[in-house]
Amino acid sequence: MNFQFSEEAEALRDEARKFLAAQSGREKARAVMDGDATHDAALWRQIAELGWTGLRIPENHGGLGLSILELCVLAEEVGRALSPVPFTSSVLMATELLMASGHQEAMAAWLPKLADGSAIGTVAWMEGDAAKPDGAPRLACVGDRLTGTKLPVADGLAADFAIVTARDGEGALIIALVELSAEGVVRAPCETVDLVRKSARADFAHAPCTVLARGEDAERLRAKFLQGTAVLLAFEGLGGADAAMEMAVDYAKERVAFGRRIGGYQAVKHRCADMYIKNQLARSHAYYGAWALLTGAPELALAAAGARVAAIDALQFAAEENVQLHGGIGFTWESDCQFFYRRGRLLALTLGSRTFWSDQLVRALEQRNTDLAA
Repeated sequence: MNFQFSEEAEALRDEARKFLAAQSGREKARAVMDGDATHDAALWRQIAELGWTGLRIPENHGGLGLSILELCVLAEEVGRALSPVPFTSSVLMATELLMASGHQEAMAAWLPKLADGSAIGTVAWMEGDAAKPDGAPRLACVGDRLTGTKLPVADGLAADFAIVTARDGEGALIIALVELSAEGVVRAPCETVDLVRKSARADFAHAPCTVLARGEDAERLRAKFLQGTAVLLAFEGLGGADAAMEMAVDYAKERVAFGRRIGGYQAVKHRCADMYIKNQLARSHAYYGAWALLTGAPELALAAAGARVAAIDALQFAAEENVQLHGGIGFTWESDCQFFYRRGRLLALTLGSRTFWSDQLVRALEQRNTDLAA
């Protein structure tokens, strides 16, 4: 197995990091948090001009047609920079799910707009119970009409459409695309722990939709989406964990207490070392997941769950240690430590809780052992 990214992917990483360091950053995240804007629209336009929004979209739909590895690289860098744009919702989730559905009419209508950044998508699967993304959704679909509520919907106020889960009259799973400006759709702000990645409550009253998959096809599409997105969000979490660790280390090198820099104390060194170890473990899992996703390996279920759990642990641990090492100032509103802490809490529930993914990991390990014994 070769877990090394290609030269092209590494070059993309370098350029993305330089661009986001110059154009994004925690000061822009704070501006969105303190303001009324749903995201940094100027930064989003620049990202679209660079082709990031169409990175994986086929060329015949206006995209670049690159591989999942390049998308993993961008996910990590966007996570590192805490960029206040709907990249996760629109590019990592909605675009990937729409392409995976294979629905030709929906792809023809939306992929070109997603590619040039003129449209923003999101995925609305939660109904107030983030711990069970595979639970029975209460949103009802009768024919091509939706009735019910989804919350929280990440970037729901900025998005032009959402891909939702629902149930028909017979209880079969439905995955459908609905325009959020359509008649029968009402959106309202929904505050979550992350005040930069703003969410919404979406209420549907006989809202028209396009059914992408139904029944067993929808079940397979959901499973495929969960595994693929688990890997992509692992990279986003990894970027945030590295940035939180670097922030803590930089502060430890400068902060003076009792006549010496706190980085010289053994206890502080151990905390920084623990962050590094967890981040490197998460990176190994993320790379394994990227390989499995790229090659369609049978180990994908195991690799995706492992990457998801390791990334949750790494980001939350680094964010908490970052606050602790900053001392009293780390708990204040003025401190930027809160951004990583809030993002870690949000990402930990975006696709289901750590408990859910730990259960998926155990099931995948049991299946592997069964296959080996057979």
